[in-house]
Order: sequence, then C-alpha cells, then structure tokens
Amino acid sequence: MKLTLSWLGNYISLDGLSAEQLAARLTMLGLEVEAVQELYAGLDAVKTAKVLSVRRHPDADRLTLCEVEVGDKILPIVCGAPNVREGLVTAIALPGAKLPGGMEIRKAKVRGQVSEGMLCSWKELGISEASAGIVELDSALASGQLLREALGLADTMIEVDLTPNRADCASVLGIAREVAGVTGQTVRRPVAALPDLSQPAAFTVAIDEPQLCPRYAARRLTGATVKPSPWWLQRLLLAVGMRPINNIVDITNFVMLEYGQPLHAFDYAKIAGQGIVVRRPQAGETAFTTLDGSERGLEPDMLLICDRDKPVAMAGVMGGLNSEVTDTTTDILLESACFAPVSIRRTARRLNLTSEASYRFERGVNPEGVTEALERAAQLICELAGATMADGVDQHPGKKEPLQLELRVRRVNNLLGTNFSSGQIAACLRGIEFAVAGEGELLRVTVPAFRVDIEREVDLIEEVARLTGYNEIPVTLPVMAMDCPQPKPLRQLRQKIAATMTGLGFYEAVNYSFVSKKYSDLLRLAADDPRRQQVELLNPLSEDQAAMRTMLLPGLLDNVRRNISFQQTDVRLFETGKVFVYTAPGQQPIERHQLCAVISGGRHPEASPLYFSSQESDIFDLKGAAQALLRELRLTAAVSFAAAEGQAQPYAEPGSILRIMAGGEQLGLISKVPRAVARAFGIKQDVYFLELELEPFNALPASAKSFSQLNRYPSMRRDIALLVPESVAAGDLLQDILDHRMQHVVYADIFDVYSGKPIADGMKSVALTVTYRSAEGTLDDETVNGFHEKIVSSLMSRFGGRYREIKEAA
Repeated sequence: MKLTLSWLGNYISLDGLSAEQLAARLTMLGLEVEAVQELYAGLDAVKTAKVLSVRRHPDADRLTLCEVEVGDKILPIVCGAPNVREGLVTAIALPGAKLPGGMEIRKAKVRGQVSEGMLCSWKELGISEASAGIVELDSALASGQLLREALGLADTMIEVDLTPNRADCASVLGIAREVAGVTGQTVRRPVAALPDLSQPAAFTVAIDEPQLCPRYAARRLTGATVKPSPWWLQRLLLAVGMRPINNIVDITNFVMLEYGQPLHAFDYAKIAGQGIVVRRPQAGETAFTTLDGSERGLEPDMLLICDRDKPVAMAGVMGGLNSEVTDTTTDILLESACFAPVSIRRTARRLNLTSEASYRFERGVNPEGVTEALERAAQLICELAGATMADGVDQHPGKKEPLQLELRVRRVNNLLGTNFSSGQIAACLRGIEFAVAGEGELLRVTVPAFRVDIEREVDLIEEVARLTGYNEIPVTLPVMAMDCPQPKPLRQLRQKIAATMTGLGFYEAVNYSFVSKKYSDLLRLAADDPRRQQVELLNPLSEDQAAMRTMLLPGLLDNVRRNISFQQTDVRLFETGKVFVYTAPGQQPIERHQLCAVISGGRHPEASPLYFSSQESDIFDLKGAAQALLRELRLTAAVSFAAAEGQAQPYAEPGSILRIMAGGEQLGLISKVPRAVARAFGIKQDVYFLELELEPFNALPASAKSFSQLNRYPSMRRDIALLVPESVAAGDLLQDILDHRMQHVVYADIFDVYSGKPIADGMKSVALTVTYRSAEGTLDDETVNGFHEKIVSSLMSRFGGRYREIKEAA
C-alpha cells in the first residue's frame, strides 16, 4: 500500500511527525513500512521556463533553436520536440542537473549551435511514461520557479507492507485511522452524509448469487465530460505508481486508494435493458474480452456483472471492453460492490489477472463502506466532469449483524502484564472506531465491519497492546521452576534407533504423513484389512496426499524407486514415525510409532570392488542390523527371531519371513518384498524390509549395564560338525547352546551350513564353534572336553543329530 504524506495530511494532522517518525509509529502498530522515499528529489536543478521564440536549426531538419526565459535569464536551447512553440511554459534542466534516468546535463554545441540546457518530457523527469513531447505546463506559471515547488511535487512516499489480515489498511483512510488511534485525533472524512438510494431508479439491479455478492450499489450520472484529470489528481496517482487515464477512470482509482473500496464506471449507453444482473456464466458464454483487449476464458463458477443481454465485467477483477468509458461517453453508471473474497481470488488466479481491485476484494472490503465510497466518487465526477447526479440503487441481501464480543479487563491485564483501567482500554478501542459499552470489569465491544480480522477476545487484547505500544508495556521476566524436564522414553528410543541405524550405514528418511490411497492396492492388502481404512483429508493438496498413512513401508519403497531412477541402486534407508489407525467417523485416529527399514542393491555400497565382493544384500543383512540394534539397546535377552510359515503379510515373500518376537508376542517382521509388489512400485531389483512396532518394543526390560575386566587367562575353542535333518533350523542349535548357559562358555556361533553330496538326502551339515574360558585360571583339555561332550550330547538327543566330524583347536 503506497501513500504520500500530503495525501495522508488531508484526513489527520501530521504536525510534529516527520516521515521517519510516522514510519516508526506505523511499524510498531504492526504495519511494517517497507520504504520511505522523497519524491522527485533529483529535480532540484529543474525549473519552469517559457519559450520566447522558435526557429529552425540551420543544419538539422528536426531540430529547432529556441530562446527560453528562465527567471531573469534568456537561454539558447536546441530542442527536437514536436510540440515546442512560442509562449509554451515547460520544464528545463539546467547545466549540472542529473535527471532520474542518469542523464547529466551540460552546456554543449548541437550541430554547431550552443544549447545551455534541455527542455524535458515527463518521462525524462521520471514523473510519468509520457514521452511524445516536452512538458506542457499551465501558461499562468511564472518562469524560473523550481519545478518541484511549482507543481507541488515536493512530497514523501511511504510504502506499507500489509499482512493479508489487515485489509482495512489497504487505503489512505485506513492508515489515517491507525495514526489517529495513537495520536488521539479524529479522522476527517470526505463525505459528510450518505445518499438515500431507496427511491425507484431508471435502471434495475438483480443479484442472482447473493452468497458471492452480498452487496451491490450503483449510481447513474448524466452529462459528464470525459477529459484529462486536473493536475492535483494526476500528481497523487503518479506519486503512488498509477498511470492517469482520464478524469472518470482516475476518480475511481483515487477513491479506491482513498477508501479501499474498488469502483468501476460503465458507459450507461452500452448497458442493454437499463439493468445490471450479477450472475455466473450462462450456457454458451465461454469467453469475455476485458479492458486490456485480451479474451479471457470463462468457467462456470466465475462471477460476472452483466446487463440484460451479455456480460459487461468480470466481478472484482476487470471491466469489459464492451462497456468501457470513452471520450464520447456522457452518461455513466458507477458501481460499488462487495464480493466474496474466495470467488475473486479463484477467478484472478485462473485468469492470471491480478489488479488493484482484486487485491482488495481478495482480502475483504468493508460492506458498510460501499455507499460512502460511491458517494465520494459521484461527488468528484460532478465536480471534475460536470456531471449531474441522477438516481441510484443499493441491494444488500447479505447484510449481517455486527459482531459483538465481551472483553474482560482482568484478562487484558493478565495477558499483557499491565494494570489498565476499563476506561483506558475503552479509549484505545474507540480511537480506531470500535464501539465500546459497559464499565467495570466487563466491556461489550462492537467490532466494525471493516475489521474482518477480529474474531475473539484475544484479538481485542492484541489491539490494546498495539495501540498502547509494545515498547510501553513493562518487561517482566517469567517465573520458572528450576527443574529439568523429564525426557520422553519413546523420544529417547527413536533417537537411539536413529544413531544406531546411521552408524550401520543407513540413511534416515522423513516422509509426509499424507499418502496416496493407491498404496493399499500396490501392497495387495486384503479388502477387509484394517490398514485400508484411512483417515481422509477434507482438502488434500493433491491425490498423492489424500489420506493419513497406516504404514511406513510404502513411503520408503517410493524412496527406493526414486533413488534407483537417479542410478543410486545401493539403497539403505530407515524411518521412525507415526502411523494413524482409523477408529470411527468423526473420531481422532490412534497414533502409533513404527520403525521401518529397507535395503536393496549391493551388500557393501560405495566400497572398492578390489577389497569387497559385489554380493547383493539379502534378508540376513537386515537381520544383522536388527541384532546390532538389539545389542545397542540391551534387549538381546528379551527378543528372539523365529521363521514364519506361509504368508505372514501380503507384501512379504513366503519362505523369507522372520518374525521378531518377545514373550510370544510379535513385535515386527523382516522379509523380502515380493517381485510383483516391487514392480508395482516401479522397482526391478530385490528389496528387503524390516517393520517394528515401537510402543511394545519400548516397554521391554533392558538388561542392566555390566562391566568386567579383561580376562588374563587363555581361551580354548572346540568345533562341532553334526548331521541333522533338513527341517532343523541351524539357528535352533546355536540357541540351544546359548540357552543352557554352560559353565565357561563365553562365545558360540555358526560358521558353516552345507547340504548335498556326499551328505544323504534329507540331511544337512551344521558346523558350530564354541569358545571356553575361565576367569579364575587356565582350563585344561579334560575339563573343556567334559563340558563340550555335554553340549554335543544335548544337541544330538534334542535334534536327532549325529557326528560328521569333530575338529579340535587350542
């Protein structure tokens, strides 16, 4: 929002306030001042001049030699403007002047003729874009005056960066109201009394879409003369960056900036049927030509201003070429209306057509100020265009009762840390035109219609703080207890998981909680699977973010696909996050925390093939990561792994499934993604995944931390090679050794599993190693062999095994 100090001074007194002080006041009111600029400061060496004589240049057909009077001096000037003539009062830049475009004026010879300055155009002076000829000023102006003083250009422009909720300040009067509120003034309004538009008129207004147009007022003016605007009006518009067009259009723009109420002027002779209809496009109305000559496509939900036959304007955005005011217009229909912000915003975005009018309508204009702005514009048209007011219409189907709020004085002081009385609070609010009733502890406040941002009591308290001045509110330090916040166990678990997984070479992924509903089909979930029931968003950003996720795996599979598409085929990712379990319509979902990890591609990503083989990852890599995580969390004693028969999940490969168990309860799953599911996600290589529920996992008891000194006595190792049935899992043999907790056994592991010739069908060879060590002394062979034979006997009897070969090493 741009305005000038002189313009603002028409409505309030600025005595004692410099531009910088005013900018500081506005910024503290929440209206951030983006720029304070002295206008036309570069024109100090430009003066008024009168052309005394003009003759042709002897050596150039398009140049003229002029004698120019500048005060008491007569200067020779060489000029090429087509409109230079004897008696013309214009602007001259004298030697030494530096114009806004960077041109520096010097005394020079032009084709052999001396020129002691330059007669300037509006564009060269940086005032407007007009460049067809030199400036033509009022012939009554005396020569030799500083141009800034002669034309009243000496002014300061202030640009305010408004937040979207402060539509009331998108006007000079709105800014004046804010300043008046902190300086104790009353705004001088241009219109003293509102017109009576209740009498029958020669034209009609019908609002077919009252929800999109809650108020529409119009006034007919006759006998107008369309001509250039007077200089005071042009000067104000130029100062804020608007181009003067003619007196009618300039008045509508001026009042829009003054009141924040967009207006539009129609040529009344072009309005068919002497009637206005506010409606949506009808069948067959697919295009409309706006004032800029562009043909715009119409959509069914756009709002139009029409006469009895055709559209004549796009409501709140731009008028139509077919009803434009031209030089021959004499009768005018002046429109002032209020439109639904969402409708105008949608239309402006679809047409890529943003205007000063749509900017204000999108934020919400004051429905109670429609007729006041209309009356102001009508009075100016009568004054500047010689028109006569005829009749008018005011339709207000969307009239609402003003919002009334209760404001507790104690609440104000508690929130602000102040000790204001009810009278002080009421005075603050009345200063910006709020109506306040009541005394004592409770005030009843009526919110004016132009403050669309005020909805609650706390909004009123913010107004009190703004108007008082945040710097004037005493600073108090909060009283806080000196204690340490208790860490949340689940948050700590997630942090430990993240640290461990990244240490294992995984990268953490953070995906949106909003996912596509198609993921359930891609994972082949059954029709009655509860994970298909998702919490849907009322206003999703896109179809790919239409529902809350019930699983983490789909997001990670999508990450794998994206990495592979960028030729990053070795992928290790994990995510800890929430999933949302549907409960019932209108009910909040249950939020659960999960860990999900995926692995795909090479076992040793980014490693040199000289030292590492190019093996592919498999399910045991993920199992190893899970075991490392359990060790780090000291949960190895509480958690076990068990092979699953059949298809545990539709997105898990049968025969390649490991359940993560704790006390008979399944906490998670490790498996391979079936190729059909992977291809549905656009992945052509094997992917393995880990899923883990964190709430029950977090409830498991961790082993106590223990420390022991390094054992100074040597260890002894014994290997076991047994033939066991194919149905026996090698891990069961190892687990049996560990579960027996045999004395002096400090380590056991599997180092070979083999089936095939010369081993009989239905059997396989499992080789294990066991390490013995005592903390009290050196073990001898006899003692170790005794313990070892007990272990072997237990394995043979429990799993139906027999010796294949026993190797011994010390």
